[in-house]
Amino acid sequence: MTSNQAWVLGLASLASFMMALDSLVVTTALGAIRRDLGASVETLEWTVNAYNMAFAVLLLTGAALGDRFGRRRTFVVGLAVFTVASAACASAPTIGVLIAARVLQGAGAALVLPLSLTLLSAAFPGRQRGRAMGLYLGITGLATFSGPFVGGVVTEGMAWQWIFWLNLPVGVLAIVLTTLRVAESTGPNGRFDLGGVVLVTLSAFGVVWGLVRGNAAGWTSPEVLGALVLGSGLVVAFVLWERRTSAPMLPMRFFRSRAFATANPANFCVFASLYGTLFFLAQYFQVVLGDGPLGAGLRLVPWTATLMICAPIAGRLADRYGERAFVVGGLALQTAGMGWVSVASGAGAGYAQLLPALVVGGVGLTMAMPAAQKAVVGAVRPAEVGQASGAFMMLRILGGVFGVAVAVAVFAGVGGYGSAQDFGAGFTAAMGAVSAFALVGLLVALGMPGRRRTAAAPAEPAANAPATLVPGPVSTAEGEGAG
Repeated sequence: MTSNQAWVLGLASLASFMMALDSLVVTTALGAIRRDLGASVETLEWTVNAYNMAFAVLLLTGAALGDRFGRRRTFVVGLAVFTVASAACASAPTIGVLIAARVLQGAGAALVLPLSLTLLSAAFPGRQRGRAMGLYLGITGLATFSGPFVGGVVTEGMAWQWIFWLNLPVGVLAIVLTTLRVAESTGPNGRFDLGGVVLVTLSAFGVVWGLVRGNAAGWTSPEVLGALVLGSGLVVAFVLWERRTSAPMLPMRFFRSRAFATANPANFCVFASLYGTLFFLAQYFQVVLGDGPLGAGLRLVPWTATLMICAPIAGRLADRYGERAFVVGGLALQTAGMGWVSVASGAGAGYAQLLPALVVGGVGLTMAMPAAQKAVVGAVRPAEVGQASGAFMMLRILGGVFGVAVAVAVFAGVGGYGSAQDFGAGFTAAMGAVSAFALVGLLVALGMPGRRRTAAAPAEPAANAPATLVPGPVSTAEGEGAG
């Protein structure tokens, strides 16, 4: 790769690492936060959910702002917001201030993460994109998997505030280097889709609120049902608006591409399965196997290592053999691995018996993630990657929220925290649900187009965007369906 490509890859991966790490790093610091700030269980839950809610709700808006006002400029603004919010989290005197600062952190992350993918996709042509995304996702995945471990190490060795203070020097460095090393670019539309922004923000808020509050308030409560119905109705309104407006933030014609229309829901299932597993696995090591936070984090390391080792390889091979085989194959491995964990944990197996299944599932996730991402951004023109990236990232986060919500509901219906036996029973059922998510994703991914050389867009070009072909072999398909 060129020097410019290396800088874009490094800075995009660094920013993505920071955003992904902070989504889970507080989980092992919750006990210390509760003692220091006098927090209740409900407010502790919001220290995690406030970040993810703001993140999911504003993702498409972040991508639209980047296309309109400059991707590098918006990326830098997002980094600055995230960095300032991290300082506010570290110095929060009360749990309410911490939750508010976490919301601001999530808003900054929503500006940064989709644009990190956009900048990366614009810097690498189609024939190189899979390998670059494999490296990018390997680093991002490391943050996701190691978040609880890092939080435990920092909290035990220093203080919980340092999980936020450490963002400051990294954030400042990333801002300076991005300003100096990354070129500015904009999207194909010069106008800002205010109506679309309002509708997608409110619809995402309704859906996410319902998913987050479902287990606490009850899935049939007026609050949860009202939020889900309102959010779903606003999704329909958003689709209708985007079909009629002259400058949509998410052109509906993208969904006429088989690659875009199948890789996105398949990736939703990938992250539902991933986050559902992550939420319970470290707890299982502590409650059932008797490990401390540090020991539980160490037991996750072999799973983490699969991302660092396999993601770049899987991404590079997807460039050569197409994305469908890797998404389907990866989800098949995750289905088998988590099904194995469910059966083995129900039989009282120890860590040694679970480890092979975890490695199999980790390899599967590693195969599927870069291939699905490459399929989505390869289905649109280079100038439209920002819009596609926002949709991809939003569905990814929503998949994680959905996976945790459903896994927790299944866990609570079968087991609980009363004893190790109760937790083990709930964990077994939750891992069965996680395996089912992967199976559904596999069935959806079978509809992805096979590898073929084709135009990158399914319809007529935008008014100010040339009909450019994505260089190299990409596996996209037009509305007729190829493969």
